[in-house]
Amino acid sequence: MFSKPLCGIDEAGRGPLAGPLVMAGVVPERSLVDIGLADSKKLTEKKREMLYELITQNARFHIVSFSAAQIDQWGISKCLQKGLQSIQAHLPHCDYLFDGNSTFGAKDIRTMIKADDKIPEVSAASILAKVTRDREMKALARKYPDYGFEKHKGYGTKAHIEALSKYGRCKVHRYTFRVKELDQPTLFNVFT
Repeated sequence: MFSKPLCGIDEAGRGPLAGPLVMAGVVPERSLVDIGLADSKKLTEKKREMLYELITQNARFHIVSFSAAQIDQWGISKCLQKGLQSIQAHLPHCDYLFDGNSTFGAKDIRTMIKADDKIPEVSAASILAKVTRDREMKALARKYPDYGFEKHKGYGTKAHIEALSKYGRCKVHRYTFRVKELDQPTLFNVFT
């Protein structure tokens, strides 16, 4: 199926209302098959942290992050394209497999739905992306303690929506991502 070393690629943070989009590419230098890899969402935080260390010690990898402001400026699809291109530039001479069904215009990349649960290289990328993003969200929680980022990681949970209703958006929120409970047009807006 692949004629060159395989670079697995995945992302974390495509859909949240706050925080970065993080993408990772992983090219193992030693076999990662027997270390318990799986889709990062199916692993405990402790297991992900342990695997993160094993992966980074046994693979070439590249992690790229896009801030909420960059996502607002370029859009999520353009960020995904730029992330894929950055991984290709930093991990050259590989076959590239991205979890999902779109390459967002990036060339020479194959896709596979649920690759993060089927292909060890993509599972490894999934873990690096999620751990990196979760660490960033914990750091943002210390900077913006009113929002509970350490718990929901910026996703649109009930607690996060309640915090947004009370405090409004902060610097690390994605202003172009609409929040139904907050962004409903008022009657005044409808008729003016």
